[in-house]
Amino acid sequence: MAEEDPHRNGDPRRRRRPPDGFGARREHPAHLRDRVLRGVGARGLRRRPRRIIRKSRARRRRELAALFARRGDRAARDRPRVPATRVVREAGVSLASNELRRAPGIAIGLGILISATLAPLIFNTYWISFILTQVLLLGVAAASLIFLSAYGGMVSLAQVALYGTAGFVLGNVVTTGNSKGLNLGWHPWLGVVLGIAIATAVGLIFGALASRSAGIYFLMITLTFAVIANLFFGQVTTFSGFGGISGVRTPALIGEVDTHPNRLYYAALVVAVLVYAATKYLVRTPFGITLQGVRDDPVRMSSLGYNVPFHRMIAFGFAAFIASLGGVLFVWWNGHIDPASIDLSSTIDLLVICVIGGLYRLEGAWLGALVFVVINNYIRSVPGLGHIGLSEERFHTVIGVIFLVIILLSPGGLMGILGKGHELAGRLFPGRQVATSAAPAATSRRANGGPTP
Repeated sequence: MAEEDPHRNGDPRRRRRPPDGFGARREHPAHLRDRVLRGVGARGLRRRPRRIIRKSRARRRRELAALFARRGDRAARDRPRVPATRVVREAGVSLASNELRRAPGIAIGLGILISATLAPLIFNTYWISFILTQVLLLGVAAASLIFLSAYGGMVSLAQVALYGTAGFVLGNVVTTGNSKGLNLGWHPWLGVVLGIAIATAVGLIFGALASRSAGIYFLMITLTFAVIANLFFGQVTTFSGFGGISGVRTPALIGEVDTHPNRLYYAALVVAVLVYAATKYLVRTPFGITLQGVRDDPVRMSSLGYNVPFHRMIAFGFAAFIASLGGVLFVWWNGHIDPASIDLSSTIDLLVICVIGGLYRLEGAWLGALVFVVINNYIRSVPGLGHIGLSEERFHTVIGVIFLVIILLSPGGLMGILGKGHELAGRLFPGRQVATSAAPAATSRRANGGPTP
């Protein structure tokens, strides 16, 4: 006699399948996983699957790599992949290391650094004191804004306020009674540390308040911060007042700027190099790569378990630290700081510097500062401008025209133009660009002078 099938309908011995959530051991439906990975369920799905939340570190890195892979050229990915070694072999060039891709940039950077080091032997005192030193300190302040915009997707108008906060704190604690402010008479280096620390702390507070907003809302919040800082130092006479703080002492290592201009120039050069190197290193760390993922797709990064507001806040704090270094250099260079130094006009000037140089390339900070300062100092020497009404007083008109031309021709600024020239040279001389042919496909942002992860 055949055994009865225990799985027939109505048999009490039939194994019942436990409902979902009560001992069921099966994977979540594919559509649910896709929704979570795409970030669709970041807000509607309160309790995400535990298996997705507890991803290993390697799995998170693979997801992040896949996120950046989407930014590549689709047409390039659809083509059959050719090994890089085959490309190099067919060109007759030996490629010892991937570092050869960076060789042209490293050579140009070393050339610029050597030229900047030898600048006091080449240029006169006026150029060192009023042109190159100002370019370096403005470039440091602009680098803080470019870092936020290029790698964090945040265009901040609060950098000048943070720049000025460090300067005002330094002026209050190192003056000795001959000026407005607290006149504490502390050691200049102690004032530097305190100014940088307070400006960085204020930047972290600003970042915590603004990190949950984006786009125009983030821009307006940071603009509000800038206006508040300007009004605070202008109306609170205990710390400054409209007259500002004068007679700020410099450390003995720097000396009097009028007597030893080269010392401040080299100090600004060292700070600029350290800021550039530290920023380039940071954006290649896991934090920097995560920050770029937050820039590209914050909803998906949040669904993968990353704390988006926290990463934005830390990035804002790092940018505040960079801006505070520029503020300290500015007070040493100028010997005076007042609320007019951080007003709305100065805020727009810093934004213009970044756009002229390239809002998505860190090198554009100093390139834009160089163009800005040179035009500001030599506009009166340009023949023919006086006949059309563009005198020295019309400096912002000239800068505005240059700003519009660059925006229309190259949204990536001057660095974007240089990048397009490099790509054109690669097409004209493909044999010399073999190292770059094996690199990943260029993104649209890189084509406009944007950063690469």
